[in-house]
Amino acid sequence: MLVVLIHIRDPQFYALPAKTRSKNGRIRVMGFPPIGIMSLSAVLKRAGHECLIFDQAHPETPNDVIMEEIKRRQPALVGLSFLSTTSYPYAKILARQIRAANSRVKLAFGGVFASLNAQLVKLQCPEVDFVCRGDGEQLILDLVERLDDPTGVESLTWARDGRVIQNPSRTMERHLDQWPFPDREGLPLDFVESMPLDVPAVLSLERFTTMQTSRGCPWPCVFCDIPIFNEGKWRSRSPEHVVNEFKYLQELGYGSVYFVDDHFLLQPKRIEAICKGINDAGITIQWGCEGRVDSTVQHLFPAMAKAHCRTVMFGIESGSQKVLDRLKKEQTLAEAATAVRNAKHAGIEIVHGFFVVGNPDETAEDMKATFDFAAKLPLDTFGFNRLCVYRGTPLWQEYVKRGLVSDLTDWYKYFKCSEIDPTCLPGAVINEIRRAGFRRLFLYKLLHYPVQTFRLLRRFLRYMPVRDVVYLIIKPLLGKKKGATKAEVLSRAVEHGAMKDAAASLTQLTDESLEHAR
Repeated sequence: MLVVLIHIRDPQFYALPAKTRSKNGRIRVMGFPPIGIMSLSAVLKRAGHECLIFDQAHPETPNDVIMEEIKRRQPALVGLSFLSTTSYPYAKILARQIRAANSRVKLAFGGVFASLNAQLVKLQCPEVDFVCRGDGEQLILDLVERLDDPTGVESLTWARDGRVIQNPSRTMERHLDQWPFPDREGLPLDFVESMPLDVPAVLSLERFTTMQTSRGCPWPCVFCDIPIFNEGKWRSRSPEHVVNEFKYLQELGYGSVYFVDDHFLLQPKRIEAICKGINDAGITIQWGCEGRVDSTVQHLFPAMAKAHCRTVMFGIESGSQKVLDRLKKEQTLAEAATAVRNAKHAGIEIVHGFFVVGNPDETAEDMKATFDFAAKLPLDTFGFNRLCVYRGTPLWQEYVKRGLVSDLTDWYKYFKCSEIDPTCLPGAVINEIRRAGFRRLFLYKLLHYPVQTFRLLRRFLRYMPVRDVVYLIIKPLLGKKKGATKAEVLSRAVEHGAMKDAAASLTQLTDESLEHAR
C-alpha cells in the first residue's frame, strides 16, 4: 500500500543559497528535520508498504508539487503531521486542497495539537477522515490494514454517519527499541544545525539530524503540554539502541546530532552507558541535548563532553524566583546558576538558556532581574520569548476558569499572555524593558566574558555573512512590531471571512455547512 506523509510547518524556514548545496547535491535548510514522519516512514517500509515523505521546508517541493504527486501516484492514505496550533491552519488548507482534488483518498492528521484536540479537529475539518492520537508507530500500521473499517484501531478519532467516534486509547508503549531508525534518506533534503534564536545562527555545515532517545517529561510547568500528551510518563530507549543509531548515522556521513528529548538529563546509569558506548565505538559525531537545571546527572557533564556533547540547553525561564514559582517550574535560581557553571566547567562548548517574559504576575523589576541574571551566568547563547498560552496546558485551563479564553471558540488559537491577561505587563512595556535588558546583557557579556563572546562570534562568522551576524546581534535591540504575528492572524482568520470562503470552495461546502461543522 502507498502512503504519503507530509510534515506541515510555519512558512519561516531558511534555505541556504544553491552554491552551498551538500556534496550529494541536496539543498540545505536550517532547522530540525521532521523526525515524526521519518519514523513512521521507516515503520511502514519495514512492514512492506511504500511511503513517500514531504517536508514543507523543502523549497523544491511546494504544495503544488505535492498535489501533483498525489494526483499521479493515487496513494491510499495521506497523513499530515504538525506540532502545534501555529501550523494547524496550513494543515487545514492543504487537506482541503487534497480533498478537492481527490474525493477518495483517506486523509489523516497527527501530532501533539491534533492529539490533544482530536474531536474538535474532526468536527472542524470534516474532510479529514482520521485524527491520530499519541504515538503513531503501531497506530499507522493498524490503520493501513483497516482503512475501510477502523473500528478496532486504538487511539483513532473518526466519524460514521455524521457522528464523531473516539476509539479507546492504546496503552502507552514503553518498549521503544522495537521501532526502526527514522527514514532519513527518504527525504531529499539536508539540514544545517542552527541555534534556536529569532535569527538563524549557523553552528556547523556538517550533515545534521535529530534523534529521539526518550519521550516525555513529568514536571508540571504551566505553559507546557508535554506532560498531558505523554500522560506524565517518561520513556526511554536502551543505551545500546541509541549507540547503534549513532553508528548508523556515522556510516551515513552525519557530523552533528541533536536530541529532541523533552528531558534527556535523567537516569545517570543510562547516560553513562550512552557516553561509554559512543567512545568505545569511536563515534566522532558531535551532539546536543536539553534538560532541567535541577538534574541529578550533572556529575556526568565531563563524561558527556568527552563523548562529544557540544551543546546543552536549559529551560531557565526567569531570574525571579517568584515568577518561577508562578510557572510551577519547581526549580531555583541557585540550581540554574549551578547547572550552567557545571556544564561550562565540564567543557561543554555551547550552553544555551531559554527564558520567557510577559508572564502572569511578572513585574518590571522581575523582567529586569531576568536579564541581569542571564547576563551574569556564563551562558554562550540565550533566547527571550514572550510567553504564549495554548490549549492543552495547565495555564489554558486557568485562563478558561478566569474567563480569559473560551474552550468553545478559542480552542484552535493561541495568545500572547500579555494580550489577554491583565496581570501581565502591557506589550509595549515588555518590549521596552526587553530592549534595555538586551543592551545591559550584551555590554556585561563583552566586559566580563570577552573570550567566550569572541569564540561564539568567530563560530558564527565561519558559516554566516557578516551582515547576518550583525543583524543577529542588533535585532533584539530593535523590538517587535505591535499586534498579532502573521501566524496568529491566520490561525484566527482561517475559518472566517475570505479565508472561510476559500476553504468552503476547496471542500465544496457552503459557508453555512462549514460554519456548522465548526
